[in-house]
Amino acid sequence: MRVMAFDYGTKRIGVAVTDPLQIIATGLDTVHPNQIIDFLKRYMQTEQIERFVVGEPKQMDNTPSQSAIHVKGFVNLLKKTFPDVPIEMLDERFTSKMASATIAQSGMGKKARQSKALVDNISAVILLQGWMSKP
Repeated sequence: MRVMAFDYGTKRIGVAVTDPLQIIATGLDTVHPNQIIDFLKRYMQTEQIERFVVGEPKQMDNTPSQSAIHVKGFVNLLKKTFPDVPIEMLDERFTSKMASATIAQSGMGKKARQSKALVDNISAVILLQGWMSKP
């Protein structure tokens, strides 16, 4: 079964997923928050999800960031809609910066480097890779 990760934002949610053996994390899509539940329901008609991993926004001093309230609402929506899928929170500090650096190093053109949707998608992949590498 797959694990799915979310880099939540009020404008876009980056979504990444593992392969069924949970070896590789791949960016799946970037979805508007209003469309995420329908997106997940369609996806889960053909794929089994073992758990959700949601990026937890924190400040440098480990306190919740301003966007934490939105993430909490998203997590509650996931729990209500998919009660059988466990949810894990994972510190998402620096994932956007790491995603931007990855894009810059990839040799992509300027337009791709400026794509916030691409940054969100890669942030979700980095988040999922972090979860996969936990001891």
